[in-house]
Amino acid sequence: MQVALLQYTPDPETTVALAARLCYSPASIGELQDKLSNADIHGFLDKIMSLGHHSVLEHVSFTFGIDGISRVTSHQLVRHRIASFSQQSQRYVSLKNRLATVMPLSIEERPELRQLFTSCMADLQKAYAAMVDAGIPAEDARYILPNATQTNIIMTMNARELLHFFALRCCERAQWEIRGMAVEMLKLAKGVAPVIFRAAGPGCLDGPCPEGTLTCGKISEVRERFKQL
Repeated sequence: MQVALLQYTPDPETTVALAARLCYSPASIGELQDKLSNADIHGFLDKIMSLGHHSVLEHVSFTFGIDGISRVTSHQLVRHRIASFSQQSQRYVSLKNRLATVMPLSIEERPELRQLFTSCMADLQKAYAAMVDAGIPAEDARYILPNATQTNIIMTMNARELLHFFALRCCERAQWEIRGMAVEMLKLAKGVAPVIFRAAGPGCLDGPCPEGTLTCGKISEVRERFKQL
């Protein structure tokens, strides 16, 4: 899996601070722009984040390019509806010559099951290729492809939805592949908007575990790990 931050709103924290300041000021937008300093921006962002004034975060967006995730993960990803997605098509992109897949570590670390997985993937690729060679359209041959099939996707989310996404998908109880992807996304987002995403991460970072009795039981370890991001 490879995760890249392709594009984002220029100077995102200034944009958010300006939008928030506008809500409480009689000054014009131009006047507010002239008055904002870096110190003002950071202080004001801290204040609005603590107050839960998150609607202003919707003014900035982040576009990620994600290569090599499984269809298992892309199916989970598109459940986040306040986002835009463009995914590699199995209708127009033939996998006749190569079927790249994602193997879970739980299978990979057991030699006999790793071989079984590899053999099954090879058989499915041969069957897919035979169907395409026989004139079956790729859009129909793809019906036999597994959830393990790799895909590439470009995703855009605004900052408010990203905070929600990180709260859910950075959690220890999230599925391992989408959790790993979410953590990489968070690192990249923090690099360009450190104040906005300072406290981003699983829901247990600033309160009790939202999973209740289903908690992973590692809240101290999780909090320490995300301090280091």
